[in-house]
Amino acid sequence: MTHHNEVHIDRRDFLNTCGIGFSGIALASLLGDEAFAAPGQTHFAPRAKHVIYLHMIGAPSQLDLFEEKPELIKRHNEPCPPEVTKDRDFAFIGKTSTLAGSPWKFSKYGESGHSFSELLPNLAGVADELAFIRSVHTEEINHAPAQMFLHSGFGQGGRPSLGSWVTYGLGSENKDLPGYVVLLSGPAGGAGTSLWSTGFLPSVYQGIQFRSQGDPVLFLTNPEGYTQKRRRRELDALAQLNQQQSAATGDPEIETRIQQYEMAYRMQASVPELMSIDGETKETLELYGATPGKASFANNCLLARRLVQRGVRLIELYDSDWDHHNNLETRLPKKCQETDKPIAGLIQDLKRQDLLKDTLIVWGSEFGRTPLRQGGSVNDKKLSGRDHHKDAYTMWLAGGGIKPGASYGQTDDLGMDVTENGAHVHDLNATILHLLGLDHERLTYRYQGREFRLTDVHGNVIQDILA
Repeated sequence: MTHHNEVHIDRRDFLNTCGIGFSGIALASLLGDEAFAAPGQTHFAPRAKHVIYLHMIGAPSQLDLFEEKPELIKRHNEPCPPEVTKDRDFAFIGKTSTLAGSPWKFSKYGESGHSFSELLPNLAGVADELAFIRSVHTEEINHAPAQMFLHSGFGQGGRPSLGSWVTYGLGSENKDLPGYVVLLSGPAGGAGTSLWSTGFLPSVYQGIQFRSQGDPVLFLTNPEGYTQKRRRRELDALAQLNQQQSAATGDPEIETRIQQYEMAYRMQASVPELMSIDGETKETLELYGATPGKASFANNCLLARRLVQRGVRLIELYDSDWDHHNNLETRLPKKCQETDKPIAGLIQDLKRQDLLKDTLIVWGSEFGRTPLRQGGSVNDKKLSGRDHHKDAYTMWLAGGGIKPGASYGQTDDLGMDVTENGAHVHDLNATILHLLGLDHERLTYRYQGREFRLTDVHGNVIQDILA
């Protein structure tokens, strides 16, 4: 290695003695190998520019929210016919079980006639904006593998997430913000940060978690007594050292490291302004049920709209505590009360600001719930809970490129099996990429001697829900 006589202090000593310290390094490392990726080329004209993905961690019961099953309700508390559970695996309940109809009333809404239970009055009010896929099925029966399968196309860690694939394919529109942002309400799910991992893709495509309380991004705030002017001065000095090292070694990674620090510096100005919702009108806050300064799913929905306005490509909202194996009749209404109004408000707000046509909203979970009782007894009128169900469940989409009011797929009278137009998780992901102008078969990355893609070697675009 060539050393320059004019450099009297190496980078390690510089970092140890200046105020930028390890907080700046940590923030920069969160941003990946490059700080900003220019927008890429789509394979064909996109119908959506942004995605807001609403993942309800733990799996809501589709049978108590969207899928009215009169036959199941009629046969509530009857023994389940053996042929229904034959050759089928459940996570916790055995082969012998009891049918469980929903205790909530259902009604049809809008010109689409979509069915909603009484737990979702606000979402029912925007029924005609939604396209339902009522026949989703997956491969995994437990939470963490199923969550990873939904978001990466593979039931184990190490593969890139949907958001990473999207930003790899399309880049970012805003040089002051990451292209892929994650917002949590409640603790992360079983798969944790693997859900927004970059896997084997370059780490520039990693999802960055924003927080609605405290430091919006870890290590973003300067240490006490440390001024922005001082940070700028030390970043300039660090850049000079890195540039000298780059000239000496020709290592391209050094240039990307310089870009990292610059992105981190710009985020110190852009992120706090973004995360502050105090300037939103009273009417807007009420639309979402949002409260400035409070960590909540409602606030995250409002932040998602603000991120879309600033050009962030993909925003994922993870909301936890939907795993209702017991106390369903208490816990499910509570979760619906927390999320129903904010989601409907998000759709209404995007539409009135002319953003919905370019923004794809995806709502769903890793799997659904069985039409069988878990816990309790036939003498107990309460439902108690429902087990995991991977073979048939419901998701919905709205916005960019989606046919409003569409319905795709059906399940049997008990809600156990798909009877028409099954939609595999790979089909769902192929459709999301298609709406963004990306061909899921051509969006590939070579790793360990083979070409990988989000949908592995599967997936078909669900044409019937496209506008």
